[in-house]
Amino acid sequence: MTDNSRPPIGLSVSARIAARDLDVRIEVAPGEVLAVLGPNGAGKSSLLQVIAGLIVPDEGHVRLGAHTLTDSAKGIALPPHRRGVSLLAQDPLLFPHLSVRDNVAFGPRSRGASTRTARKIAEDWLTAVDATAFADRHPGALSGGQAQRVALARALAVDPDLLLLDEPMSALDVDVAPAMRTLLRRVLRDEPGRAHPRCAVLVTHDIIDAITLADRLVVLEAGRIVESGPVAEVMSHPRNPFAARIAGLNLLRGTGVESVLLPGSVAEGGAQRTAADAPPVPRTHPGDPAPTFGTVLVDDFGVDGCVVGDFVPGASAAAVFAPAAVSVFRTRPGGSPRNVFTVDVVDITDRGGIVRVRGDAPEAPGLCADLTPAAVAQLQLSIGTQVYFAVKATEVRVYAC
Repeated sequence: MTDNSRPPIGLSVSARIAARDLDVRIEVAPGEVLAVLGPNGAGKSSLLQVIAGLIVPDEGHVRLGAHTLTDSAKGIALPPHRRGVSLLAQDPLLFPHLSVRDNVAFGPRSRGASTRTARKIAEDWLTAVDATAFADRHPGALSGGQAQRVALARALAVDPDLLLLDEPMSALDVDVAPAMRTLLRRVLRDEPGRAHPRCAVLVTHDIIDAITLADRLVVLEAGRIVESGPVAEVMSHPRNPFAARIAGLNLLRGTGVESVLLPGSVAEGGAQRTAADAPPVPRTHPGDPAPTFGTVLVDDFGVDGCVVGDFVPGASAAAVFAPAAVSVFRTRPGGSPRNVFTVDVVDITDRGGIVRVRGDAPEAPGLCADLTPAAVAQLQLSIGTQVYFAVKATEVRVYAC
């Protein structure tokens, strides 16, 4: 199905489009899957269109391996069908008058393969995506999941060096999407017969797509890259509110302030602080050093936490903690040192056995706490209720951003 003699292929993109306020630069290593996330209107689709050759940027380039696909300075703009790029979108866009087999064979045939060769390629890819059982059907007789598998086979039948995935699971039923992710991972990671895995760019709103398929991710906001890095790193230490939201974390941004650095203790250091001395912090392994504590100043409100990496006083910093680490009280809590926020409940949502309570505090709008239904009932929470969100400093990570 593939030519194993070709060297690994990577992607380099630089694009500025004034009319769309887009200015981005990305690199995708050979065999790498890059996930692109961001809110609606962030520029994700524009970026894919530039790579696919559907839009020519005002300034910039698109290079795939040694081949230049777009170069605005040199007037180079190869058409989509000459780029060695395939696009899999949320709509399969299969030809309704052709059978499944002929849909997949269409690409190789259009590139000069004989009917026999094209059909062999189609059969191989239909086998790879578990779709041989409906090879003779027409698209109208397929389910959504079946049609998307055929669309993937058709995209790969032309042996592209780059696969663009534009929300490929968004139109699928929730019980079908996991199987499609498994299939995509198999063809991207363990494609039979290909010496060098192709690279891919995945645009998605679903963090499950990113963490199961991608090696690295970038977050786009207002046409700019605001965060990038390995998936695990960005999800555990987000520096952007959108990245924190999709990672399911609370994030507060402010200025890093040096706090008491005594192992096992925390200074008062911020507004509404409680006792000064913390109990010894448990170590993951015997002999591990106790954590250093720092404070992030958010509108004159200090949030204490365990320092991760470089934490420079006076520089921009983030404080991050999980909703599950937040305790909720009807009266202000005392006791061990903790960060306490006075919030008004603005939303209560069922999340499959866990209730997410979102509250707005003057210094921290949109904070979330995860509680059991029993706890919500016991606290008698409702929209508009004023409560106290508390999180221990040992549950908060603070780091430079």
